[in-house]
Amino acid sequence: MTEHIAIVGGGTGGTVLANNLAEELGAELDAGEIAITLFNDGPDHVYKPVWLYVAFGQREPADGRRPLRELVDDRVDIRQDYVYDIHHERRQLELVDAIEPVEYDKLVIATGSQLDPERVPGLVEGGHHFYGEDGAQALRDELLTLEGGHIVLSVVGTPHMCPAAPLEFVFMVDDWLRERGRRDDVDVTYTYPIMRVHGNEHIAEWARPRLEERDIGIETMFNAESVDPDAETITSMEGTELDYDLLVAIPPHTGSDLIETAGLGDGGWVDVDQHTLEATGFEDIYAIGDAAQTGVPKAGSAAHYQANVVGQRIASEVRGQPATAVYGGKTICFIETGMDDATFVEFDYENPPEPSEPTQAMHWSKLAYNESYWLTARGLL
Repeated sequence: MTEHIAIVGGGTGGTVLANNLAEELGAELDAGEIAITLFNDGPDHVYKPVWLYVAFGQREPADGRRPLRELVDDRVDIRQDYVYDIHHERRQLELVDAIEPVEYDKLVIATGSQLDPERVPGLVEGGHHFYGEDGAQALRDELLTLEGGHIVLSVVGTPHMCPAAPLEFVFMVDDWLRERGRRDDVDVTYTYPIMRVHGNEHIAEWARPRLEERDIGIETMFNAESVDPDAETITSMEGTELDYDLLVAIPPHTGSDLIETAGLGDGGWVDVDQHTLEATGFEDIYAIGDAAQTGVPKAGSAAHYQANVVGQRIASEVRGQPATAVYGGKTICFIETGMDDATFVEFDYENPPEPSEPTQAMHWSKLAYNESYWLTARGLL
């Protein structure tokens, strides 16, 4: 009997995992002993870090998309459909366009994060963001026409995708304005919802003096409560009000409704063992990437490393061998510190990040990785 491995979500984690399993279990696939299905609600794979560069006119939206079928091993079945419920006790998936539920033997949840700007009154009407294709293009147009005034970058909710991206934006916009001779006419303020400028204290300690030396205003413990698009103000729960001419907000994020519906976790995030990535209390279900509550940032590199671990574990289980692969929390991240320099961090559960000295070479390394990412998704790097 063919064993069915189902992967829900065609982002970084799901795509890397599908290719990893096709490589690891190639003989079993060819013999018909297993089948792998990747479920995704659209035809494309999206590389979200590109949107930051779209906002500054350095990339086009098409640079962040590829057809999923071009990236995934031909032996993996791709189904474009929305999984709206999981019956874990029966090992079945309910799909919008399928009359009958789909059965699985092993399931991996890789549903990522979704933006939820409606949670803050006025944010949709009054704010911009670079966390999606349309938002990045609209922000690009606003930046091009801004001659003076006040830019506020407000991290409205945590956790959020690409934890370093808000810092990257203010560092980049500072440089971008200087290059155009506009920096003296534009104030820039950065807000964060806790008492430091980043969730990770080591990155916060590194970033704060760099913000200060660039005359970027800092408002910590600023939890955005509402935005008044007409008055162009953003107000925090703590009572602080900021005027703005351009509000760039990191919207609140939520996990997938599927996870809530299926009872796999709260807020759309799956509780997992942080080393094995097995869903707590559920047999033969894993979660990776943003969907997994591991304590590491919601970053594509984490999803990549987690996918490799889960691929090895599932391959072992299929072959009746002990699953020994574990995830140590490894995450890597480039952080742009301007338009032509960057730093790099690597950390895990035991070792904190230590940002390197920013260099132009590191900036070019990040751009090179953005180009080579598609090989990573294919499982070639």
